[in-house]
Amino acid sequence: MKKTYKIEVDCANCANLMEEAAQNTPGVKDASVNFMALKMKVEFEDGQDVKAVMEKVRQNCKRVEDDCEVFI
Repeated sequence: MKKTYKIEVDCANCANLMEEAAQNTPGVKDASVNFMALKMKVEFEDGQDVKAVMEKVRQNCKRVEDDCEVFI
């Protein structure tokens, strides 16, 4: 399953850090951040609770860039 989320981030490097954090979250098969469009596309591993995984993605993103936001 793939979903797209609106994000808020203020620099391209921060967006790259968010992408890396999302990709390294358990339950995420793949993730990509488009800084210009302020969107994050996430592909989930089969059988995952999407909402629970996205809460973990948000937490991981906040660890690398505390003023970013992922709108779930």
